[in-house]
Amino acid sequence: MDTVRTRRDFLSIAGKSLGLAALSSASVASLLRNVEAASKNVAHLTPDEAATDEDYWATIQNSFSVTRGIINLNNGGVSPSPRIVTEALVRYIWEQEDATAYTMWQILEPQSETIRTGLAELFGCDREEIAITRNASESLEILLMGMDLKPGDEILTTTQDYPRMLTTLRQREKREGLKLKLIQIPIPPKNLTEITAAFEKGITDRTRLILMSHMINITGQITPVKAVCDLARTRGIETIVDGAHSFAQFDFKQKDIGCDYFGTSLHKWLYAPKGTGMLYVKRDKIDKLWPLMAAESDIRKFEEIGTHSAAPKLAIGEALLFHNGIGGKRKEARLRYLSRYWMNRLKDVPKIRFNTSFDPNQSCAIANVHIDGTNPEAVVKYLFDKHHIFTVPIMHQEFQGIRITPNVYTTLQELDRFCDQMELIARKGLPT
Repeated sequence: MDTVRTRRDFLSIAGKSLGLAALSSASVASLLRNVEAASKNVAHLTPDEAATDEDYWATIQNSFSVTRGIINLNNGGVSPSPRIVTEALVRYIWEQEDATAYTMWQILEPQSETIRTGLAELFGCDREEIAITRNASESLEILLMGMDLKPGDEILTTTQDYPRMLTTLRQREKREGLKLKLIQIPIPPKNLTEITAAFEKGITDRTRLILMSHMINITGQITPVKAVCDLARTRGIETIVDGAHSFAQFDFKQKDIGCDYFGTSLHKWLYAPKGTGMLYVKRDKIDKLWPLMAAESDIRKFEEIGTHSAAPKLAIGEALLFHNGIGGKRKEARLRYLSRYWMNRLKDVPKIRFNTSFDPNQSCAIANVHIDGTNPEAVVKYLFDKHHIFTVPIMHQEFQGIRITPNVYTTLQELDRFCDQMELIARKGLPT
């Protein structure tokens, strides 16, 4: 218990002190000290001021072992982890290979309770409301498949919601007679009240559940989840927030969104190992929610998946250390600065238009851009084949474009090279 308590305390004060020797390898300790030292140099700056300090961000960039042979502007799907996380993951994997049944289940797995505490602190909730899952899809599937709903009950969400979640609800609709109701929201809206109004208009006396993406993955649109959750509560409607892209990208707590349930991936913006996620269930709703795999327990019933490696769970701890070492507000400011850097450069270029708002309350790291008269898939192919710039095409029934997602390891020079090519395509078209 003393060891767990020490690690728990360490997670909560990450970035302020480094009693790392007993908790991590020498290489991990060294990597984190570099981040801590650099962060001290910008501690006197506001987050917005620190966002433009290229010396500081050079240290953060060097914390990743990413190739510079590819300009990766598709961090929305999954993000590289900093070396501190990869080093820890490998170390935990080796540890569990020694007398595995004993080491993994009796030594390592119990330490995940410390990780639960660290995640709860970051999200601002009770640790007994947090389950550690494998990704946002699993977290949200637990919720969408685990709720008791009756034939005719309506679930309200948008036409831009994540396809896997829509597929899940359509399966329940087909098998159980539920009703999936989809609303459209502007692309982009003039203000957030337009989105709130669209949800309010979509509510009927049959609405039992609202599923809402905190940040829409295809445009980067931040939605007014607090306003919608408050509205739903007055109507006796439960709310699920899909935080796959919001968690650890921009700074917020559970009280800032007021949802009943929340699911996210940790291998996106927290930079945790691939195949890690988080589920939040409000304490008074845990008992009534069915797990995907039969289990009788508290919040931990949602973690029952059979035998699995303890290593990815534990390395979430190092991801928390790295995130807290930078600071949530400072990280958010840098991500928004990077997105505005390339967006502002292209905003006045003829034929280029945006499917994402420039309003800082409506977007952060992710944005969607389109060159009139081009096919996004062809543009994406050209950028990668000829210039090794990795982006993703978005072909939606309501709009199309290219999703651009820089990260804290992205350099301004890389964004300049991307903008150079976009300007050329806008002026001259795609080379034949």
